[in-house]
Amino acid sequence: MIHQDKEVKTIKNKAKPSCSCSHDEPVHSHHEDHGHEGHDHEHNVSGNLFQLFLPSIISFVLLLIGIGLDNYFPQPWFTESVRIAWYAIAYLPVGLPVLREAYESIVKGDVFSEFFLMCVATIGAFAIGEYPEGVAVMLFYTIGETFQGMAVNRAKSSIKNLLDQRPDEVYVLENNSAVKVKANDVPIGAIIQLKAGEKLGLDGELLSDSASFNTAALTGESKPDTKKKGETVLAGMINGNTIAEVKVTTAYNDSKLSKILEMVQNATAKKAPAELFIRKFAKIYTPIVVFLAIGICLIPMLFVDTYIFNVWLYRALVFLVISCPCALVISIPLGYFGGIGAASKNGILFKGSNFLDSISTIQNVVVDKTGTMTEGVFRVQEVAIKPEFNKDEIIKIVNALESRSTHPVATAIHNYVGAIDSSVELKDIEEISGHGLKASYNGKDLYVGNFKLLDKFNISYDIDPSAIVYTTIAMAYEGKFAGYLTIADEIKEDAKETVSKLKSLGVKLTMLSGDKNNVVQFVADKLGIAKAYGDLLPEDKVNKVNEIKAKNETIAFVGDGVNDAPVIALSTVGIAMGGLGSDAAIETADVVIQDDRPSKIAMAINIGKQTKKIVWQNIVLAFGVKAFVLILGAGGLATMWEAVFADVGVALLAILNAVRIQKMRF
Repeated sequence: MIHQDKEVKTIKNKAKPSCSCSHDEPVHSHHEDHGHEGHDHEHNVSGNLFQLFLPSIISFVLLLIGIGLDNYFPQPWFTESVRIAWYAIAYLPVGLPVLREAYESIVKGDVFSEFFLMCVATIGAFAIGEYPEGVAVMLFYTIGETFQGMAVNRAKSSIKNLLDQRPDEVYVLENNSAVKVKANDVPIGAIIQLKAGEKLGLDGELLSDSASFNTAALTGESKPDTKKKGETVLAGMINGNTIAEVKVTTAYNDSKLSKILEMVQNATAKKAPAELFIRKFAKIYTPIVVFLAIGICLIPMLFVDTYIFNVWLYRALVFLVISCPCALVISIPLGYFGGIGAASKNGILFKGSNFLDSISTIQNVVVDKTGTMTEGVFRVQEVAIKPEFNKDEIIKIVNALESRSTHPVATAIHNYVGAIDSSVELKDIEEISGHGLKASYNGKDLYVGNFKLLDKFNISYDIDPSAIVYTTIAMAYEGKFAGYLTIADEIKEDAKETVSKLKSLGVKLTMLSGDKNNVVQFVADKLGIAKAYGDLLPEDKVNKVNEIKAKNETIAFVGDGVNDAPVIALSTVGIAMGGLGSDAAIETADVVIQDDRPSKIAMAINIGKQTKKIVWQNIVLAFGVKAFVLILGAGGLATMWEAVFADVGVALLAILNAVRIQKMRF
């Protein structure tokens, strides 16, 4: 029975060499390369691996020599006392650490641990003169444990690599010179100088005209992302080939990367139902097995005329070895570690293995439109100005008026028109809530907003606003309708692929949005989404999700805004877009997609399904083989060698099966 502290101990003591790093991914990937570092790393791994297996190698060599002297090359000096001493020496390198673990477990009150089972079985084998089998059981058990520890660490390696992504020190500009400062001590507003190839330590605003960044630490995507002056850059991004300056906007502990690391570090604490079941099962199962073994040894003396104690004790010891639950207790958490690691490698963060289980059963995916299926960045699509007006002049003064607003529509207009014309003088600027803006230019009234604004001031227009698909901005000047422009949020390039993948997984899809309904329906039609609803307030989204839940169906809600947090919390699995998403949505969500790509929704569901499949394959494999060999053992038809296969062999098969998920392409 392996508890969490045992898992940690295995990782720390047994598997440091090969699993916290791989030949492909050096541990200190955030440091610069220095000459033969890669070669030295490879050499260190080889050396550490040899050290790791040295006790097993010594025991194995001594065991082979002992078996050879017993059966093939008998020597007169290999007497019974020498023989016992020889096998005892062969036992010690692999047996002493397990004896120590058994003692420590007993001191902590955990008598019926797997270490205890192995010690009883192997010491019992020595007691009845089965010395080679006693050594072999402990040897193969130790080898199995070593491989288990290595596999657990390898499963965690994708997650551990994230922990190296945040530099501890940065260069802050002070009096035109760069000074090295601990990242934790840098105040908001300070300016960081980032050299080519360096990793950003804190979130901030780019002050340089432009810079190219590798965002793999945050998104799982290594392709460069070019940022322009004024855009947000995040801790963990690696600067390209020019020096960049960044103004710090967020404290070290509040950066997006810090929050991601916190999520990842806490992920394994939230156990899946299968893990919790196996943990509880092992606590009950192991003592029962011990008492059954005692029964196998002693009860037959009451019924068997030719009862021989050593024969039945041997059967009981075989039974103990077979029944050791390590294959179950290691391979199941390992499957979930692998699932979380595979997801992290692809820019998807699960906040616990329980969510891997939950997402595998999702029947409905409900998505927000803006920022989830669309870019969340509005752009001007069409400008329609009446012939009697000067188009350039109207656009110029509309841009000047909209510059007074922080609404995304205003940003879209500014991006379309460009710099504000300083010669434009506006007076009596007034914001009319829910309608738009009003001002005076050259003594004449200017109106910019929705068509309700024109209705309010009795300005007639000759178009039907409901016939226009996109968000429409109406303009009036000198008391006359001057025209309109349309603004739209572009559909993400992988949105259609997302819909197709979700359908292939048998998942129903619904889109909800606060945008006007005809825009929502237009986007839904382009993507092939059958159910879409617009003009929704946050409480309307909650009601829609409750309607689906009333059918006893599981729901994943995907959103990115503050107003999506209530629905994310309400759903079976809440998924947040982590790139542009609000902190409220990210903190409420169970799963975070770091690069805002909706296709990762289907990938997350697929990873959950594959993880659950592998976990259940291991459960069936372990129970099936153990049950079969246990029956053989109780009947005297299985020896210690079959017992070793039922324990260590099945454990290794389960491990190999569990680590498959890290190699899968999703």
